[in-house]
Amino acid sequence: MIPAIFGLSGPRLTADERAFFADADPAGYILFGRNVESREQVRALTDELRAIHGRERLLVTIDQEGGRVARMKPPVWPAFPTGEAFDRLYDVAPASAIEAARCNAEALGLELAEVGISCDCWPVLDVREPGAHDVIGDRALGTEPLRVAALGRAILDGLARAGVVGVVKHMPGHGRALADSHKELPTVTADETALERDLAPFRALAHAPVAMTGHIRFTAWDAEHPATQSPFVIEQIIRQRIGFGGLLLTDDLDMEALAGPVPERAARALAAGCDIALNCWAKMDDMIGIAAACPVIRTDSAARLAVALAGTGPLVADPSRGAALAAKRDSLLALHA
Repeated sequence: MIPAIFGLSGPRLTADERAFFADADPAGYILFGRNVESREQVRALTDELRAIHGRERLLVTIDQEGGRVARMKPPVWPAFPTGEAFDRLYDVAPASAIEAARCNAEALGLELAEVGISCDCWPVLDVREPGAHDVIGDRALGTEPLRVAALGRAILDGLARAGVVGVVKHMPGHGRALADSHKELPTVTADETALERDLAPFRALAHAPVAMTGHIRFTAWDAEHPATQSPFVIEQIIRQRIGFGGLLLTDDLDMEALAGPVPERAARALAAGCDIALNCWAKMDDMIGIAAACPVIRTDSAARLAVALAGTGPLVADPSRGAALAAKRDSLLALHA
């Protein structure tokens, strides 16, 4: 197995993809809007991925947060609210907001599990900062670290109840970035004291099975390298100060915050201490390059992957369960309306 998650080019595997994936044996896959057409089609696609590897527990992930970050969209799949909706409810009824977030996450997780998706890149634990770039914006769960942690914990719990593992992101914090890391490398110049706010939700949820890095340069820690490729940030901040011991994914290696050929980006991230390189755009040359440049997955990374997948599994379909959870969520959110 190689320490990589790869994207797929369309709603069905091509012959080249099928042959490459069987040979390379990546740790997992990520789906986007281009890969989802119908419930039956997505289930067939994820079943085929599992059949290639002969593994029932396979890391098949997606970005499905709700709001503007949703790969599975209406009318085939229901819409889900943004993180900001639960933040607003927390202002007036904290316990209700936590329960609403849990119900929402379980309902969303059931939609994923039904079609064979085992992992969701969510919750966002970035603390929202006034004046920062809106790439996080209403995706955030609030401006107060303990609130973000409480709602994030509820989301992880809800997903787990549906048999889906969540990915906390973007370690060590994207909330104060003044640029969109999809387009350029943000540089955060806040000092160590200020950055404690960014770390707090991740520290509170350091037990999470999976996390994702952010492509952000923090001058207080490493003025040269983005966090994803910084040995200091990975080991001293994420592993030691935050205390995260789970599976650490990179954010998408194709993002313009990173420099150099994609296979080199992957190799630098893994050398810095990330467990898995995430390559989303299904460019065969890049995937072949990553497979050549990256060693076999480390023993400790493979063990973390196994722990992350332990809570995932096949779903016994019960459409009424998701509907009841969504109804409960909506009744709670109405308390702030």
